[in-house]
Amino acid sequence: MLLLALLPLVLAPLALAALALAVPRARWRPRLLLVGAGLHAAAVAALWALRPGPTLSGWLALDAAGLLTLSTASAVFLASAVYVQGYLATHPERDDRVFVGSLLALLAAMTGAALAQNLGLLWVIIELTTLATAPLIYFRHDALSLEATWKYLMVCSLGIALALLGTFFLAFSSAGPGGPQTLLLPDLIAAGDRLSRPWVRAAFAFLLAGYGTKMGLAPFHAWKPDAYGEAPGVLGALLAGGVTNIAFLALVRATSVCQAAGEGPFARSALLGVGLLSMGVAAVFMVGQRDFKRLLAYSSVEHMGILALGVGLGGAAAAGAFFHMVNNGLTKGVLFLTAGNIHRAYGTKDTDRVRGAARRLPLSGPLFLLGFLAVTGSPPFAPFFSEFAILSGALGGGRWLVAAAYLALLALIFVTMGSTVLRIVQGEPRQPAEPGFGDVATTAGPPLLLLLAVLALGLWVPRGLLDLFDAAAALVRG
Repeated sequence: MLLLALLPLVLAPLALAALALAVPRARWRPRLLLVGAGLHAAAVAALWALRPGPTLSGWLALDAAGLLTLSTASAVFLASAVYVQGYLATHPERDDRVFVGSLLALLAAMTGAALAQNLGLLWVIIELTTLATAPLIYFRHDALSLEATWKYLMVCSLGIALALLGTFFLAFSSAGPGGPQTLLLPDLIAAGDRLSRPWVRAAFAFLLAGYGTKMGLAPFHAWKPDAYGEAPGVLGALLAGGVTNIAFLALVRATSVCQAAGEGPFARSALLGVGLLSMGVAAVFMVGQRDFKRLLAYSSVEHMGILALGVGLGGAAAAGAFFHMVNNGLTKGVLFLTAGNIHRAYGTKDTDRVRGAARRLPLSGPLFLLGFLAVTGSPPFAPFFSEFAILSGALGGGRWLVAAAYLALLALIFVTMGSTVLRIVQGEPRQPAEPGFGDVATTAGPPLLLLLAVLALGLWVPRGLLDLFDAAAALVRG
């Protein structure tokens, strides 16, 4: 059954990516994105009902954490596919052949990573997300986007090399007498204390550095401000709502192995420290930030830190972390898509030159403001409740100092980010609008729908979804 489900999930995007590279008429290529996104969303919706078992000797399987990650990526990609229809219409001078093909290849890679149960296969597919993303960062073909692309490739390649060493160390941990001698996640977890604990510790240290680089956790986040700042807004949405969540899923898988081997406290302590560090670094670099897309990059560093913090705390906070993964992915879609609209309307990302976005863009401007309120944890939006769940987990576990630092950093980030966002949205525009650009259904509609989804999850979370958060957190909560 799973093999059948994978046909529209993986094979269709790959086939459409090849078709996009071959189609000679540019006006047909963006429509291939709609076809791929629609097929993918329908297949993911079917997985919620079917829940098929493992296939290909267990290398591919669908678990709770993978389903949550896959569903978030599919929702953001569907919104992005609609958005791209209007986005590419404003750039008729650029060849969109590689752009569309790379987006579809990225969708296939994110899907494969969410389903991969073999940690070696997972490493390979995450590397494919790096290769598929690089041409998208270079879409504008200027010096700054070229620099951002090379930085992204160099830093993420170094990180993925460290993750490869960590994967080798996990293989060593299972190779001893009585070990499963495999990289299949269920077998590693079942082996438990038969794994070599020193090798498991070493593996997690390298995997944290490697996949933490892909997530953009501090101090491994050097690629993120440049890549998010220079990439199209639609790619920022997919990075924040898909690629970084896939890297988080890889860390969750590594943590579950540590938990089974008796090294859970070590892994959770490391995640706790990196999580707080990421929030602190983000807060510092948000102060006085003059590029609003780089501001969103540091917001992503913050929220990756929150995810690591939730898993590091364990208990109820781990389930809150998975809830926050979904909320942050959807909310970042709102922010990056509207930021892309504002960037094109003003022709600049400089916050000193962007004023009155709510007047110039009557939909995108207010949506950008509401997205800020949502991502900083303002009720009734869903991130408030996921952040509160993590805080409750800290307090329930007696981690008073962690809870105090968490609250202080959230408050500081709210103030520093809010001062920038309010300057952008309020007031009167100071310069003429870029000709031929304004809010249209294809560019303003997708972030509106994503924001409504974030609001709906804040008002009501279905029981089945709560159970899925709990199931995803079961292996890492301690």
